[in-house]
Amino acid sequence: QPSGKVIYLTFDDGPGVYTDELLAVLEKYNAKVTFFAVGTNTNLERNLKAIAAAGHSIGIHTVTHEYAEIYANKDAFLKDMYDMQALIQKHTGITTTLMRFPGGSSNRLSDNKCDMKQLVRTVTDLGFQYFDWNVDSDDAGQARKKDTVLENVTEGLSWHSTAIVLQHDIQPFSVEAVEEIIVWGLENGFTFLPLQPDSPN
Repeated sequence: QPSGKVIYLTFDDGPGVYTDELLAVLEKYNAKVTFFAVGTNTNLERNLKAIAAAGHSIGIHTVTHEYAEIYANKDAFLKDMYDMQALIQKHTGITTTLMRFPGGSSNRLSDNKCDMKQLVRTVTDLGFQYFDWNVDSDDAGQARKKDTVLENVTEGLSWHSTAIVLQHDIQPFSVEAVEEIIVWGLENGFTFLPLQPDSPN
């Protein structure tokens, strides 16, 4: 495990039209992050190749992000997960075992259809590593501008020495906040790392 204070920036639901802009900022500071990818996005192949070439981690999020389909039952979930793994492998040559449950591992979206505790055990037993988050930018919720994202993330980071930050690179205002988040993190003694199979979750 890394010593010292660590920030794992993670970006869900992309890659998308703002990913190039994000990659340029990350390169400027040599900060490595993790992308939990969705399979239905346009330019998926080009974006995944660029992410992999820059040395960032790529994780499985979902092919469709259609909760009703993904969480219809355990088999439906596992099919979606393996399909996304195969898609990432096809485009990058990387067989990733990192994943993030749509809605997180304790979501209520799958009530009565999927037992999340059982699903978490199954996925772990199959050799995958799932990652939730302990700092939420709220860029999929109330935060609709750069300054709010920055405030939410830095406030959250001030409580943790190891932080997994949830952002979405399909939100332009969230991508705009990344440079200032990195600067704040560096000034406060954090290192930016990509998630690995043995990272704390």
